[in-house]
Amino acid sequence: MAIFKTNIKLLIILFILLGLSFQPNFVYAAASSGDSSSGASDKVNLYKAGKKLVLRAKKLEKKDKIEKAKKLYLKAYKKLEKAYAKDKKNADILNYLGYTLRKTGDLEQAEIYYLKGLELDSKHLGINEYLGELYVQTNRIELAKERLEVLKGCNCEEYDELKELIEEN
Repeated sequence: MAIFKTNIKLLIILFILLGLSFQPNFVYAAASSGDSSSGASDKVNLYKAGKKLVLRAKKLEKKDKIEKAKKLYLKAYKKLEKAYAKDKKNADILNYLGYTLRKTGDLEQAEIYYLKGLELDSKHLGINEYLGELYVQTNRIELAKERLEVLKGCNCEEYDELKELIEEN
């Protein structure tokens, strides 16, 4: 019986030691996966922060506070630029990059971002609307009509807004 108790004690000690030897690996694995997901959350957080700034700037624009809106658009651009550096395959980021640049007057660079976004998602509602708006703004109505044609049948506000803008010009 004493031998049996000694063997059980040895087995328990062995299991404890084995358990402790694996423990650092589990902690390390959790920490390293946490690091990569924080990179993913950085992308999302930068995008969300940029988008939030864009929405605030739009509200300021509606109140005719244009200079304040431009400052927010520039802040949004910087956040979105960082998000884009981490995620080159996100058409939404490209859409907002184009939008912020268009709103701050850099139409050429805005068009480049919109076109990159369309390469990723040719049916992207926001990009097609905003690129169409840029084309109207730069007196390229035929190109704006092409964007409208892409939106046709979506039954969405992007189509309605671009159509109205084209008809006004």
